[in-house]
Amino acid sequence: MRETLENMRDEAIDSVAKIDDLKQLDDLRRKYLGKKGELTKVLRGMGRLPAQERPIIGSLANEVRTLIQTQLDNQRERLEERALEDRLSREAIDVTMPGARIDRGNLHPLTSVQNEIVDIFIGMGFIAVEGPDVELDYYNFEALNIPKDHPARDIQDTFYINDEMVLRTHTSPVQVRVMEAEEPPIKIVVPGRVYRSDDVDATHSPIFHQIEGLVIDKNVTMADLKGALDVFAKELFGKDTKTRFRPHYFPFTEPSVEVDATCVTCGGDGCRICSNTGWIEILGAGMVHPNVLRYGNIDPSIYSGYAFGLGLDRIVNLKYGIDDIRLLYENDVRFLKQF
Repeated sequence: MRETLENMRDEAIDSVAKIDDLKQLDDLRRKYLGKKGELTKVLRGMGRLPAQERPIIGSLANEVRTLIQTQLDNQRERLEERALEDRLSREAIDVTMPGARIDRGNLHPLTSVQNEIVDIFIGMGFIAVEGPDVELDYYNFEALNIPKDHPARDIQDTFYINDEMVLRTHTSPVQVRVMEAEEPPIKIVVPGRVYRSDDVDATHSPIFHQIEGLVIDKNVTMADLKGALDVFAKELFGKDTKTRFRPHYFPFTEPSVEVDATCVTCGGDGCRICSNTGWIEILGAGMVHPNVLRYGNIDPSIYSGYAFGLGLDRIVNLKYGIDDIRLLYENDVRFLKQF
């Protein structure tokens, strides 16, 4: 049995040295050290040995097991290191080669123009605020002096969630919320998304964007409104831009006006875009109606104010010469890359 163990030891060491594959190495380990391996078979025959020889053979068997296991472990380490080196050499990266080009994103034209407009008004002392898209009927209509029978409240024009809640049709509800929460003077600009039940075409969308403005203080007049909007138009469209007011009607302002600016396409000379008038409508505005002030818990005998609202999508189209509002929502990268 001693001779068998010694021969097994020499044979195993020689076999391990010749192995160059991890799977073959595992097979060799099972052959000698597995439950049904050569060493196990020898140990099972130790019961037939004289009692005085068993410790000697047992000790030799342990030495053989330890030696074979050590040789197996060393060979495994060498094979794994070689496999790693081979893989690294195959996956080597030439750091001198140019990398793959990653296109940089840019702001959507709606976002960039909104930021520009908000920054203009912040420069005039306004504070930017936001409000909820899902709004109470009270704030969206009633508190803005829009009576129950007004056409704007028709289900054909408004997305009703229930009898008391709607998707806001304009950003004006934020005006009343701010008036309820703050004491004058108030000077805010309100950007946001709004919703109306419109069919999609080149100039209409059920989802679009507005920017609202509100100023309330003592002795605020139409002249203050005119001055602020004139500065705004010059900052946005160029220093030579002029503005004009035309009488209009809005239930939440009195008097109310629509505001035109010099056509950005022809500079006022007249073209197809401005119907040869030299003017383009850019927003609606007016002095805050006394009833709206009262809904906001502000005394109209002490305070006055003005408000204005512009369609951001329309301004973007004017600024960049876009003739179809749908282009702003189709997410065509070829279109967006132009901005």
